Amino acid sequence: MSANQNTPFTPPVIAIDGPSASGKGTITQLVAAQLGYHYLDSGALYRIVALAAKNNNISWNNEALLAELVEQLDIKFSDNEIYLNNNKVTEKVRSEEIGGGASEVAIHPALRKALVDLQHSFRQAPGLVADGRDMATVIFPDAKLKIFLTATAEVRADRRYKQLAAKNKSADYQKILEDLRQRDTRDQQRSDAPLVQAPDALLLETSNSNIAEAVAFVINAYLANAKSN
Repeated sequence: MSANQNTPFTPPVIAIDGPSASGKGTITQLVAAQLGYHYLDSGALYRIVALAAKNNNISWNNEALLAELVEQLDIKFSDNEIYLNNNKVTEKVRSEEIGGGASEVAIHPALRKALVDLQHSFRQAPGLVADGRDMATVIFPDAKLKIFLTATAEVRADRRYKQLAAKNKSADYQKILEDLRQRDTRDQQRSDAPLVQAPDALLLETSNSNIAEAVAFVINAYLANAKSN
């Protein structure tokens, strides 16, 4: 029996990092669907923690209680819906308020450590496409393909504004833009796992491209990588 036959199979990972509202979630889901892979929205985990903390009157600044809270959460992703302790919370988790809360709780090292094992558990055959802030740098440093997905703050704010308007929700472009800039600063300057482009990640700037083009870029890069290896 060859050495390769003795080596246990490790499901491949495509890690997609980037700032808030860069389109990571949509692109990651579409790439996962095309490849038949599992999908991890790590940002949703922090949003869920922020929501659960709010529901339990726990401050987003209370690092110790936030880390303990993770042990009590039953989180499931199914059919584009998010479930917390068997309750559908998709709309609440996707709100602007909870999005801001996610950025605040994500600065705490103890919370990030508490979520590591949960994120690793999504790595299942035949493969995983994961998006977040530190997928390529911390959670899956051995990812087969690493992408840093971004766009200008103005473009990201415009996209978020149009998303909210399409849902008939009140939205203020300037407020959204300022909020995104504040989140970018928090994500980039936090001491633990800051938002940075991994040295071996491909840069995908989408200010002037659409979702289909971005998905094609990731798929083509992954297939080219697999062929060369």
